[in-house]
Amino acid sequence: MRHIRSRKHHPARIAALVAATFSMTAFAAEEAAQLPEVAVKSKKEVAPFKADTSANTKFTKPLIDTPQTVQIIKKELLTEQGVFTLVDALRNTPGITVQQGENGNTSAGDTFSMRGFNASNQLFVDGIRDLGAVTRDIFNTEQVEVIKGPAGADIGRGAASGYINLITKLPTLTNANYATVGYGAAQRKRVTIDVNQALDATTAVRINGLITEGNVPKRDEVDNQNFSIAPSIAFGLGTDARGYFYTQHIRQDNTPDGGISSIGRSGFFNTNAAIRNGAKTDRENFYGSKNDYERIDSDMLTAKLEYDLSEKTTLRNITRYGQSSIDRILTGVNGITAVTPANPNTWTLARSRQRINRDDEILINQTSLNSIFDIAGFKNSFTGGVEFIYERQKNKGFGTAATTTSGVPFTATPNPPANLYNPNENDALGKPYANGANTDGRTSTMAVYAFDTVDLNDQWQVNGGVRFERYDTRAIGASILPGGNPVPAVTTLTPFNLSDSDNLASYKAGVLYKPASNGSVYLAYGSSYTPPASANFALSGTANNQNNGALDPQKTDNYELGTKWNVLNNQLNVTAAVFRTENDKQTSFDDLGNPAQMGKTRVSGYELGTVGQITENWQISAGFTKLNAKALDQQTAAGVNTNAVRWVPDYSATVWTQYSFDSLTIGGGARYMGEQKRLVTTNTAANVNNMPEIPSYTVFDAMVAYAVNQNLNLRLNVYNLFDKEYINTMNNSGARVQLGLARSAMATAEIKF
Repeated sequence: MRHIRSRKHHPARIAALVAATFSMTAFAAEEAAQLPEVAVKSKKEVAPFKADTSANTKFTKPLIDTPQTVQIIKKELLTEQGVFTLVDALRNTPGITVQQGENGNTSAGDTFSMRGFNASNQLFVDGIRDLGAVTRDIFNTEQVEVIKGPAGADIGRGAASGYINLITKLPTLTNANYATVGYGAAQRKRVTIDVNQALDATTAVRINGLITEGNVPKRDEVDNQNFSIAPSIAFGLGTDARGYFYTQHIRQDNTPDGGISSIGRSGFFNTNAAIRNGAKTDRENFYGSKNDYERIDSDMLTAKLEYDLSEKTTLRNITRYGQSSIDRILTGVNGITAVTPANPNTWTLARSRQRINRDDEILINQTSLNSIFDIAGFKNSFTGGVEFIYERQKNKGFGTAATTTSGVPFTATPNPPANLYNPNENDALGKPYANGANTDGRTSTMAVYAFDTVDLNDQWQVNGGVRFERYDTRAIGASILPGGNPVPAVTTLTPFNLSDSDNLASYKAGVLYKPASNGSVYLAYGSSYTPPASANFALSGTANNQNNGALDPQKTDNYELGTKWNVLNNQLNVTAAVFRTENDKQTSFDDLGNPAQMGKTRVSGYELGTVGQITENWQISAGFTKLNAKALDQQTAAGVNTNAVRWVPDYSATVWTQYSFDSLTIGGGARYMGEQKRLVTTNTAANVNNMPEIPSYTVFDAMVAYAVNQNLNLRLNVYNLFDKEYINTMNNSGARVQLGLARSAMATAEIKF
């Protein structure tokens, strides 16, 4: 039986309002006057895409006066595009690429890089670090904030290229009830609800909910299900003392997608001439087992308290506890065997079974103060605070070279290969076995930070920020001895108990000039540090492993020169920036083959952006980035040099525009991604096995919406309008790829009640 389903688009949206236009004709009689019947014409209100300020309390000025590249993607834009996952939302900003990992074993949840550096662990919710291998839906998100460039002063360790901050929908005193019902290709169904009600003059409750299920277009056997709910309550709204208490609970049950073989794609190479000239596999082929699964549970509880000490000073405390777990078995595909070269129907594809069983836990308390005050006649916009963070991640280890079979005592068998062109999801594939190579890593952090912007006069501002933090990372577990992927009956594990701690100081500074009230020009510097095991808290005892606690933290420096302008009566924002980022102290080897922290990655480029209204009814959001990524002084003990950075396109661009005609709205957009290199070593020829790169591609989307009345809006989104077949992600060996979403559509009814 064929299933087809997508991890793609579709939102929750605050839809059509109606401005009634009244036309009156009065006529008089000698003794009385009577008004005629009022005529009402429906007109869809244009919800602006442009934001002027960030919800991030660590920013001291509006966006136009912030000396850094910051893009805010509002829910109104995502709604019109029919986007409902974080990864899809990030396609509105250039310079971000999605990654797959080696056979899926290293890729879990939202995995992406920004400006050439991995940013998967730099996800925040309301300014608080968020952990967990979760594919995030935006049903409970007010806006997505993308902050680019090293941001150690903002968020601490690991922020080499910036971070993503999701702003949660919270209760307000405005009563509003909103729901969406969507149905699309591959039997995709999606229902959301957003109910906000004031209980009295200062108290309100809100609940956001999501139910979605369906298949992936043109993918056999792959389906996804998500049930999520996010209740919240707020006290003291409109007063000096406010309290917000909110939770979010996510339950996902998916079929993980191991992708398809890269054979037959442009650039594919194999030393076997028959395989080298082989035909492409059908994009619908599923090489896994019908028993593959991915189950995700995620829960988050937040308490936010705010008190206005004065009109210009607010004290804030946020406490959050979050936990998530993922249990996944995925089948990855590898090398091709031409059993009978002349008969492709006999060719087979090697398979490996991967299992991830991971638990994440985080507890954070953050106290901050925002204030505006004068010192010596100069206006200061200040924010500062302290953070206490406890993070923990537990991973269970599983064997992948063999799979368990029924029976006692334990036995193991190799995974059978799949038929390359006609795989069978009913093939008997065993369950990956626990090999005891478990890890339990935790990091405790204490930090203090402060930012201040000083207005020297109406035209000049200086900005500075600093964060001091003390981290303590500990990891316990066991590792497999070299040369083995043991069955449980064989004891080849080496236990470890490792630790690392250090003090870090990260800075940022900027000077900003305002040639006019609606524009600015700035020069800024930012730094960050990435300590060993910063991503997963799993320290290593192996020499020259970047997670070895004896190594120094990596240092990242960023320089940026930019300008920002609000034009067309402040309705449209345009930005431009040139930047250079360098990450130092990466593990490498010198010319004598000795380990040394001498490697560097340098990324330079420029970025252009615009968002807002060209006219009252015409909106646009667009961005363009040029990246030049180089690897410096990176080589193996054997002298193999690396000179480029994987998965970093030279050019990337995105645009979305739409126009409203009274009740009708028509929109569309395009995304361009330049080629992404897989082969990045200087002495490796392009004609090696599999794919050397992901080719460039351009994809178009379209939308049409109609406001039936003030309570009902209908929308049709068409994704990949011209059915472009393109590679979205590729694994590190180039043996397998995941194709981008095929042409598909989603119809949505948005209801106010």
